[in-house]
Amino acid sequence: MATKVHMEALSPTMEEGQVVKWLKSEGDDVTSGEIIAEIETDKATMELTARGDGVLRAILVGEGGTAPVGDVIALIGAVDEDISELQAASLAASGGNGVGAGEGEGGGAPSDAELAARTDVAAGEAPASGSDSAIDRRIKASPLARRLATESGVELSRMSGSGPAGRIVKRDIEAAIAAGTAAPISTAPTSTLPVLVPSGAEFEDVPLSQMRKTIARRLTESIGPVPHFFLTIEVDMGRAMDARRTINAMLEREGRKISLNDLIIRATAAALKRHPACNAHWLGDSIRLFNRVHIGVAVAVEDGLITPVIRDADLKGVAHIGAEVRELAGRAREKKLQPDEYTGATFSISNLGMFGIHEFTAVINPPEAGILAVGGVEEVPVAEAGQVVVRNRMKITMSCDHRVIDGALGAAFLATLKGMLEEPTAILA
Repeated sequence: MATKVHMEALSPTMEEGQVVKWLKSEGDDVTSGEIIAEIETDKATMELTARGDGVLRAILVGEGGTAPVGDVIALIGAVDEDISELQAASLAASGGNGVGAGEGEGGGAPSDAELAARTDVAAGEAPASGSDSAIDRRIKASPLARRLATESGVELSRMSGSGPAGRIVKRDIEAAIAAGTAAPISTAPTSTLPVLVPSGAEFEDVPLSQMRKTIARRLTESIGPVPHFFLTIEVDMGRAMDARRTINAMLEREGRKISLNDLIIRATAAALKRHPACNAHWLGDSIRLFNRVHIGVAVAVEDGLITPVIRDADLKGVAHIGAEVRELAGRAREKKLQPDEYTGATFSISNLGMFGIHEFTAVINPPEAGILAVGGVEEVPVAEAGQVVVRNRMKITMSCDHRVIDGALGAAFLATLKGMLEEPTAILA
C-alpha cells in the first residue's frame, strides 16, 4: 500500500514548511529512514525522512512550494501500484496548492502564447464602439507584444500575427521593427528637455520566508498583548574592556578570543541568578521561575532574526561562552540549527552596538518576561570630582513584562548587572 509523505512539524513552532530541495526524483527507490527532501521551517532548513519503502511515485509539492503541517506532499508506493485515487484525494485535501516544476522548481517565464491564453481579451468581448481603443482591444496580441508595440510605435491594427489563431506575438513586433515599419508614437510637439526614465521594474513583491512569517506572527503576539515597559541604565565599560584585552592576550596562543558581548552574556546570567524573579516565563495563570539560566542571543540572519540559546550560561566561563556563541551563530546563518538549540531560553539579549546603534528597545519574546537591548560603547565626557574626563560608556535598556517584573525589580536587576560589568572580577572570579 502506498505511503503518504506528510509535511512534518520539524520545529516546535512550525505551522507550514517550504520545500527547498527534493533529494529524490519521481521513480527513484526510497528506503524508510532515508532523507528525501530539505524543508525550510520557521527557523532552519531541516531534513525530511521517508516513512516507508518503495518508489517515489509522485511529488505533489514541488521545490519552492509550501504546505501546512500535516498536508501530503508526496507519495511512495510500488512500481505498478495504482495511486491515482490517492493522489487525487491528497491534492483535493490540500486545495491543489502544490507548486509544480514549472513554477516552484525554477521553470522559465511563460511563453507569449501562454501569456496570451491567460490574459488576452477575446474579440467578441470588446465594446462595440468605433473608437481606436475598442479596435485595439479586439486585436489578438499577447501582453508582451502590446507593450513592445506601444514602446516602438508599431500599429497592431496593420499587422497579422504568427501566433496561435493568428495572435500577434513578440517575434512579430521584432520583425516589424527590423523591417522599419515602426511609426512614431505621436506627432505632437515634444519637450526639448531630456527625459530620464529609470530602467528595470518599478517594484518587486518578495514572498515571505517561513522565518519572516513566524517573526511577524510572534511580534504581533508580543507587542500588543504583552504590557511592555522599559528601563535604561548607563554603564562605564572601561574595566570590562581592560578585562577583555587581558583575556584575549591569554587566549591568543590558542587562536581564540572573546567579545564584549560574551562578557555581557556572562554578567547577565550571574545577575539573573541573584534576581531569579527576572528569570521567568509568563504562563497566563502562573509565573514560572527558573532555577537554571538559559540566555537567548539574537543573531541576524538573511531572512530575519533567530536566538540560539546558551544553556546554563551562569556556569560557563567567558571563553566557553564566546566559542559557543560563534559556533551557534555560524550554524544559524547556515540554517543548520536543531530545534533544541534555539528554543527554551529563559531570558534574551539583543546587541546592536556593532552596527553603530547606541540605544534602542527590544521586543520581548513570549513567554519570556524580559530582554536586554545593548547599545555600542562610545567615548563620552563625564564629570568626576569636579573634572570633565572621557570615559567609555554603554547604554542598556531592559524591556520588562509588567505582569512579571515590576519597576523596582527591574531596576535592582540592572543595578546588579551594571556593578558586575563595571567590576568584572565579580563575574570572572
